Amino acid sequence: MSTPDPRYCLWVLPTHNATADRYFYGRYSVLKSLSSARKFLKLVDKYFSKRPSLAPMAVRALEDCHLLATLNLDFLSASFETVRSASRILPVLMADDVQTLLSAILTNVQTCTDSLREASTAWELRNGLTEPLSKDTKLYSVSLALFNKVWVPKRKKRSSATALAPGSPSLWLTTVASRKKRFAFGHGQLAVRMPDRVSSIYEAARSKHVRQHLLQSSEEHGMNAITVRDIVVVSQDGYGNFSTINEAISNAPNNSKSSDGYFMIYVTAGVYEEYVSIPKKKRYLFMMGDGINETIITGNHSIVDGWTTFHSATFSVVAPDFVAVGITFRNTAGAVKHQAVAVRNGADRSIFYTCSFEGYQDTLYAHSLRQFYRGCNIYGTVDFIFGNAAVVFQGCNLYPRLPMKGQFNAITAQGRTNQNQSTGISIQDCTIMPADDLASSNLTVQTYLGRPWKEYSRTVYMQSYIHDSVNPAGWKDWNGTFALTTLYYAEYNNTGAGSNTSSRVTWPGYHVINATDAANFTVSNFLLGNDWVPMAGIPYHAGLL
Repeated sequence: MSTPDPRYCLWVLPTHNATADRYFYGRYSVLKSLSSARKFLKLVDKYFSKRPSLAPMAVRALEDCHLLATLNLDFLSASFETVRSASRILPVLMADDVQTLLSAILTNVQTCTDSLREASTAWELRNGLTEPLSKDTKLYSVSLALFNKVWVPKRKKRSSATALAPGSPSLWLTTVASRKKRFAFGHGQLAVRMPDRVSSIYEAARSKHVRQHLLQSSEEHGMNAITVRDIVVVSQDGYGNFSTINEAISNAPNNSKSSDGYFMIYVTAGVYEEYVSIPKKKRYLFMMGDGINETIITGNHSIVDGWTTFHSATFSVVAPDFVAVGITFRNTAGAVKHQAVAVRNGADRSIFYTCSFEGYQDTLYAHSLRQFYRGCNIYGTVDFIFGNAAVVFQGCNLYPRLPMKGQFNAITAQGRTNQNQSTGISIQDCTIMPADDLASSNLTVQTYLGRPWKEYSRTVYMQSYIHDSVNPAGWKDWNGTFALTTLYYAEYNNTGAGSNTSSRVTWPGYHVINATDAANFTVSNFLLGNDWVPMAGIPYHAGLL
């Protein structure tokens, strides 16, 4: 078994039980982790009592830690429920679920630590929480390592690697309302027996615009049928159900199940100056806009203006099974404000389709769990795609922008801290091109595919077009030799002048891989996405092209 700290592993596990087997030790470590998570959450709550005496930045760091600690308690509780009676290798999907959760708890602890470090003036807060965070990291690492050794199949099930064709647009949206009432959108017609409440919504929200948008989406995007429990409309002109996105989210049902279908929030065209947060109970939300540069959610929080990186997001989501289609997300703080997140995503099995993410440093925080992005535009400068999710970007456009004077561009900064985490960034069939401001500039700006934010950083580019503006070395170090032997950076079958690997870095962790290795980073294998992406009706390729 491979753990980051074998001596700690031997110390923390009980040795007095002569009849204990590996399943006992695995359950013990998860249960002990659960107990430790409860203690840490109580400690954070204790510090909240000192809130009036803390600086605003420290309060935000404490809020970050509280949210992350609450999520860890949930993740460990769910993990223990799975392993408490399991005495054999788990089915692939069940094992992947728990492996994902145990990977995420380490990410959450690291993020809390990072936020406390950013709030450097709060010495009492930082010193009081750093030691227990360090101990928890060691314990959670043991739980993840034991789980991977004891319950995870040696090889993930490999689904078909053929491309999934878009479905027929003749019937795109099927809505299943409560009390067994149904209605459907077909080509140019609205079926009868639409629930009274939904009917009134459409009358109030200029039904022809709503219907036209939803019907045209099927033709324009090739989306398959999806199931929706209800639809509400957000409109700034007073004709919708709500005038703000946050109001619509607040009124969405809690703890929906997949059998309920999605709760759809249709956000009509407009510029929404809101900081939107989707909490964990708002599961199965489907947020649809009128398209890129039509429906725009914008903010300008940044680390320079007193927000932690985690807290700076214009739009954040932790609720599982979230889908967004046709929306632009912006952080307009600018390059001079450094870390300024447009979207922070910590939602398991989340999907963004034909969306745009616009910022400079740290634009898209793919924070944790399993994520899929298809047909999106991502703009930024330094580390503009970062985080520690297991994430696939497919058919997306990645646009390095003009940074501050003296800065370079790094497209990715992947944050894997533990070799047993099932996380990494996979970039497939994407286009890497300079944004207009960079392309038209006379300045010489170095652009790199990525750099190692954390020790086991993992990023793969495959079957993508790479413009010659990318530095021939491809990748940039973070700080000297840090992580160069432990990272995993790989390229497979890319095109464009910038894809030439003859002058790439010679780090031990860099690889030019073959199709067999590349297949490990596809939607079907890396995310087991064939088991959850189809529900959203999003077209995608399951494997290599």
